[in-house]
Amino acid sequence: MTELLPAERRHLIALDLDGTVLHHGFSGAGDDYESGHIDPELGAAIRSLHEAGHEVVIATGRSVDATLPIVEQLGIRPEWVVAANGAVTLRRDPLAHRGYRREYVEAFDPSDALVKIRTQLVTARFAVELADGGFLYTEPIPAGTLPARQRRVPFDELLGVQASRVVVVSPDHHFEEFVSVVENLGLTHVSYAVGSTSWLDIAPDGVTKASALEVIAEKTGVDRSRVFAAGDGRNDIDMLRWAARRGDAVAMGQATPDVQAVASRVTGTIEEVGLLTALRERFDWL
Repeated sequence: MTELLPAERRHLIALDLDGTVLHHGFSGAGDDYESGHIDPELGAAIRSLHEAGHEVVIATGRSVDATLPIVEQLGIRPEWVVAANGAVTLRRDPLAHRGYRREYVEAFDPSDALVKIRTQLVTARFAVELADGGFLYTEPIPAGTLPARQRRVPFDELLGVQASRVVVVSPDHHFEEFVSVVENLGLTHVSYAVGSTSWLDIAPDGVTKASALEVIAEKTGVDRSRVFAAGDGRNDIDMLRWAARRGDAVAMGQATPDVQAVASRVTGTIEEVGLLTALRERFDWL
């Protein structure tokens, strides 16, 4: 095991999963996320950083159920894990299920947003990830990044619940059309991110990966100049912008221009194992 670093040299290393750490094939709304794999050299580098004493934090849009198996696949036991785009922050607890407890959970009533969206996207599939980790949906949604506990319900049963995340998938819309509709909806008092397909994630107002990482940075005492963050999706924009203010924010090479624009630098694509390159540039002992 690598010798532990002194506290003043520790970094907070925030890593997105899909498209950053985890490599998978994209196929539109039917993405098979469970077929993803992690480059062996990249996995070894992440383990080395964790063992050295750096605060490695997985920060993903996945549900808790879909996140922890990837953490286990990486072979690390980080103190903190951020799921559901910042709405759920886990903390390591050997007595809890799979070794983690829900330390912070942000929730909201999604009724207004759901009703407004349905008026414009009438054929969309709707789902709500509940604050307790359950999942309600109107029509089947690609499940690889979603909770294991799922139940199909009429649309009306999505209203009035306490949700940590809302998912809207509209396979009948081309991506550009979908983005235009979402941007013109005038959603208020929520945070949202459009994915690389016609997929919309909605979180409580002000809740993003960045908001969760801000809390973790304060709890761990890591100086903001020693923050490293990497991601590839629009749900990473706030995280990258936050990290870039004083630290190192890395956008993957396949990220869209709006994602790359907020980063400190751009690395190679997931196919080129760009994250490994970026980590080695930052931590030259890897």
